[in-house]
Amino acid sequence: MGSEEDPVKKTQVVNARARNISHNVRCTECGSQSIEDSQADIAILLRKLIRDEIHAGKSDKEIYKKLEEDFGETVLYAPKFDMQTAALWLSPLLVAGAAAGIWAYKKHRQKTNVHIMALNLVRGVPLTPNEKQTMLDLLTPPPSRGNIPSSWWRRWREQ
Repeated sequence: MGSEEDPVKKTQVVNARARNISHNVRCTECGSQSIEDSQADIAILLRKLIRDEIHAGKSDKEIYKKLEEDFGETVLYAPKFDMQTAALWLSPLLVAGAAAGIWAYKKHRQKTNVHIMALNLVRGVPLTPNEKQTMLDLLTPPPSRGNIPSSWWRRWREQ
């Protein structure tokens, strides 16, 4: 009974390895599908090549290396990190850093504008309606719970 299960188990292991590798290899004809999902002729040939390589006793790394040598690095869904692909790998960090820098600059500029507006008030320079609204938005305390805000504050805000 053990001898009957051995070939079946070996075939299942080979098929599982082949499917795993095929999911990580891009179809050179389709481009957007893995060779496991594609029905293109080249995908069928590549799946057969992978199974033949597994039967020959090659490791997954050796198979990936052979595919990369034969078809180029773009055949793999996960390219290596090197100088050529550094921009690809680092671009999300660069975009996030630029967005954070813009946000910080805007926050800093907003605070600086508030300081300039406060200085202008002290100097007696009248505020524009937009500046007045900005100052009121920043200086108005949040409504307290349970307590009714004093009416003089509302009247002054509505002016």
